[in-house]
Amino acid sequence: MSIGTLYIVAAPSGAGKTSLVKRLVETTPGVAVSISHTTRPPRPSERNGEHYHFVPMATFEAMIASDAFLEHAQVFGNRYGTSRTAVLAQLETGQDVILEIDWQGARQVKALLPDSLTIFILPPSRAALRQRLSGRGQDSAEIIERRMAAALDELSHYAEFDYLVMNDDFATALDQLRAILIAQRQRRAAQLERQQELLQALLS
Repeated sequence: MSIGTLYIVAAPSGAGKTSLVKRLVETTPGVAVSISHTTRPPRPSERNGEHYHFVPMATFEAMIASDAFLEHAQVFGNRYGTSRTAVLAQLETGQDVILEIDWQGARQVKALLPDSLTIFILPPSRAALRQRLSGRGQDSAEIIERRMAAALDELSHYAEFDYLVMNDDFATALDQLRAILIAQRQRRAAQLERQQELLQALLS
């Protein structure tokens, strides 16, 4: 069985990354999103083990000490991390895995797993990004400005990624994301594992 591909998907807040990845997984067989560990409390709609693994700070720090994470980061006072064991186990079954992390996490994972592919989601314009960040209607102007500054900082690292997908039209961006996965699955190394018997039969 061939080993799955690890995809790292990053984007500034408001670029639509989560919606795109969710729809991609729903409509593309053989791909799943890695479930991160976090120290933040769950929101009312979130379930442990489905949206995140919610753990106490002491547990998270013990996992860091035991080198259990592919990457980990602190965001707005909360800790987030990707389990090394869980991701590698999924990949070994032949499943493709997506990590939704920021550029710092992407850099950490790429250093450990250089065969992983990185994808950055771009907003169509700065104005559209600000509108999306403001459109949630639940944050103060100060918070929106802070998120805008963080988004622009994230955007400044686009050149570190293998692929850029601009999310202006959702359906088009989704097709482009799916095309990256489909193309990767047709690479010679992957097809040699999947189609070994066919290739031998064709050339015998």
